[in-house]
Amino acid sequence: MMKKIETSIMILARVEQVWQVLINFSAYPLWSPTIKSFEREPVLGKRCVVLLEQPNGFKIKMNPRFLRIDPDRELRWKGELFIPGIFDGEHYFILDQVEPNLVRLTQGELFSGLIIPFFGKLLSTTRQGFDLFNLAIKQRVESGVNFQH
Repeated sequence: MMKKIETSIMILARVEQVWQVLINFSAYPLWSPTIKSFEREPVLGKRCVVLLEQPNGFKIKMNPRFLRIDPDRELRWKGELFIPGIFDGEHYFILDQVEPNLVRLTQGELFSGLIIPFFGKLLSTTRQGFDLFNLAIKQRVESGVNFQH
């Protein structure tokens, strides 16, 4: 069973500006409503604990493997709940410079696994969370606030 959730938002910026906010992992606790923290700086091909919080208050720590960290283009990781194949999620952010000062941020997740059919409400809440995150990163980028390490 597979399920895909995808949202996007337009940000008045250059792709490099959005990318810098997206990969400033230590600053997420300051602005992100849903991706609360990263245990450490993610490394391609390695796992990193990520604390997530849904709009309904549901919190979970995942330990996803980072599949892509392509500067100014894509950030992607895949995590599993308990064991692979039960409830897996491949989360991604894709950046597209659609005009000189306009970026489309696409955020999505491909869910797969045996128990996906039983998580309809969680998936609906996940979409709401994506929208909240998208709005928060838009506001952060457009305000010019980004705390580098």
